[in-house]
Amino acid sequence: MIRNYFKIGWRNLKRNQSYAFINIFGLSLGIACSIVIFCFVSFQLSFDTFHQNKDRIFRIVTEWHDDEAGYSQAVPSPLGKAFRTEYPLAEQTARVINYNDALVTIKRNDNDYQKFKEETGFTYAEPGYFNIFDYPLIKGNKTNFLSEPNSAAITEKLAHKYFGDADPMGKTIRINNKTDFIIKGVLKDIPENTERQEQIYVSYQNLKDQAPWLANDSSWGGVYSGSQCYLLLKNKADAPKVNQALTQLVKKNFKGRDQNVWVFRTQELADIHFNTLFDGSSDKKYLWAISLIGLFLVVTACVNFINLATAQALNRSKEVGIRKVLGSLPKQLFWQFIAETALITLFAVVLAIGLAYLLMPYVNSLFKTQIKLHLFTNLPLLSFLILIGVLVTFLSGSYPGLVLARFQPVLALKSKLSQKHIGGFSLRRVLVVTQFAISQLLIIGTIVIASQMHYAHNTDLGFNKQAIITLPIPQKDKTKKTTLQSRLSTIAGISNISLCYQAPAANSNNSTNIRYDNRAEDEHWGINMKAADANFLTTFGIKLVAGRNYFASDTTREVLVNETFVKKLNLKSPEEVIGKKIFTNGDKKGVPITGVVKDFYTYSFHNEIPAICIFPDNDNYTKCAVKIEAGNMQATMKSIEKIWNETYPDFLYEYQFLDESIAKFYELDMTILELIQGFAAIAILIGSLGLYGLVSFMAVRKTKEIGVRKVLGAGIGNILWLFGKEFTRLLLIAFLIAAPVAWWAMSHYLEDYKTRISLQPWIFLLAIACTFLIAALSVGYRSLRAAMANPVKSLRTE
Repeated sequence: MIRNYFKIGWRNLKRNQSYAFINIFGLSLGIACSIVIFCFVSFQLSFDTFHQNKDRIFRIVTEWHDDEAGYSQAVPSPLGKAFRTEYPLAEQTARVINYNDALVTIKRNDNDYQKFKEETGFTYAEPGYFNIFDYPLIKGNKTNFLSEPNSAAITEKLAHKYFGDADPMGKTIRINNKTDFIIKGVLKDIPENTERQEQIYVSYQNLKDQAPWLANDSSWGGVYSGSQCYLLLKNKADAPKVNQALTQLVKKNFKGRDQNVWVFRTQELADIHFNTLFDGSSDKKYLWAISLIGLFLVVTACVNFINLATAQALNRSKEVGIRKVLGSLPKQLFWQFIAETALITLFAVVLAIGLAYLLMPYVNSLFKTQIKLHLFTNLPLLSFLILIGVLVTFLSGSYPGLVLARFQPVLALKSKLSQKHIGGFSLRRVLVVTQFAISQLLIIGTIVIASQMHYAHNTDLGFNKQAIITLPIPQKDKTKKTTLQSRLSTIAGISNISLCYQAPAANSNNSTNIRYDNRAEDEHWGINMKAADANFLTTFGIKLVAGRNYFASDTTREVLVNETFVKKLNLKSPEEVIGKKIFTNGDKKGVPITGVVKDFYTYSFHNEIPAICIFPDNDNYTKCAVKIEAGNMQATMKSIEKIWNETYPDFLYEYQFLDESIAKFYELDMTILELIQGFAAIAILIGSLGLYGLVSFMAVRKTKEIGVRKVLGAGIGNILWLFGKEFTRLLLIAFLIAAPVAWWAMSHYLEDYKTRISLQPWIFLLAIACTFLIAALSVGYRSLRAAMANPVKSLRTE
């Protein structure tokens, strides 16, 4: 019997190919998006789940609770050793210090060196780190391969990159032209679904060569963003005891008010990837939002199917009547329609898999991932496809099947069934409203995010970001810095040069406590410290609002502060701080303030402008900012590269445009924008297909009515309004539902920005205008054909 259902269903689909095509294509779009979303969400949820002892692995994080709360994934470097020594709660304790970039030099022959730039950086790690995490070692002894100074481990990928097919064990690599390391271990390539993507690990004992202050086990006051500590607890239940021990370490190693400010606590491994407070790279609320959008798209496609199936039901009335007269039971007719729906769904799933394969490279490019769509080896994905196929079949086919099964055979054979016998227009109205409410919700979201991004990219940041490049200064050698600056100044296409720690807005910023003038204690907020020479203001176009710039100097003798600094001190005017001293980093002499600069953004609009101190300190200059004049930029860039390579011949040349580096602050937001644009386009396309199908069936059903109206004098406009008025009402109702939901959702999205746009009425008016335009294009052509048809032919047909 089941076989017969499918045979009859196949014949019915062949007779009505346009109906089948619209439904297959609409469903395939929704299912393809759901497949891609399932793969992406599954990948995100799999982060660091492969570790054998994942439930017992914790990271220690830092919180500051003062007038302003602060959170960091980093800890003071002595913390790990102190905890390991004083509290036997962990089976393993390991400190790691990460550096973002690594210049790796391989000696080939006596005077032949090959250099590699590794963007994943390198890590100083204690030996216990590899007893905590399950990173398989291909060569070497995991228990001791980082226990000796100048020992290193690299991944299999890097081993092949550096040495080809030769055995890398015992080979030497030099990092950042400072320290030579002997390879004592080769790791299997790091899985992509882990937060820690470093591919070079070196002995922690060599940290003193890179940063002596971090290697100092009595240096508790500063926190370097790459300093982390991991624990493998003896028992997961011991986490509260660890937090109590960390509280005791604060009391032992901090004094006065700092004992109430500093907080160390444990963070579960499963929380690291998703906790954005501690620099997690994903956010579960966005995963939920993406999953919900995927569900919306599938529901939209199912709504299409139900609309088109119920609209077509009248055309199948005689078929149903004959089957009932010949003895078919209602349940048999129901399952017959479910079989037809299953065939459509099967074709849609097959097409969706092909579309998903086409979409996946785009998604990987967007999120910088390497997700593979292994259909037959990925059991969860295969189960998901079967589940969604069954759900779509019954969700789409149940109501139309019940409608067909309820037809009265006498009325069906006499062709006297009307809209009321298939539930009238009421259900289809609800479904069209649902469909376009989802579309309008996505359109409003697209407009809001695009507007916020436009605002972020075009608002005055308080400094000039155009035509400025930043060059690295890889060595502290003062003579080379001066040589680079003086030689670059001779290039005709350069207007300004500044040596600094970072550009005004950068991901890497240093903050510290501050005491102002004669006040008895430090302020209850930190200050952002920016080392820069006297050309910093002119190069970046930063304006002074009071006082003067400091004089050129290699050491800190004078400083500048910003307007926020003055506001946090609760002073009335910037002039009040001129000549007053500030004390930072435990300095007892203090330095005078010579000027106050206009506020500028140091991070993205997600953050407030902090209190800032700009000061000269040649030892801390790591960047050379160059302002390039408009004109022959290509020749200027070549001259800059030549001079830099001659100044630092042992390093690799690189540069970055400031506006491009600032744009990276909003990479996640731009990714979300691209996603929601794509989802909105797909939802609109599915809805448009459904509208076109509906208006086609309406045109057929209203053929006689249209002919009569035209004979009685109705114009084309009157006929078009006959079709348009129904959809106009439905779109307005959809807007009334979507607008408050979109307002609520976008208000929550914008709360993540400290500087943001406001939700203006024009955003919602533009959304409803776009929806009307799309609906008009969808139904216009078919409606116009019906309106322009010869009434004589229409009435003769009837």
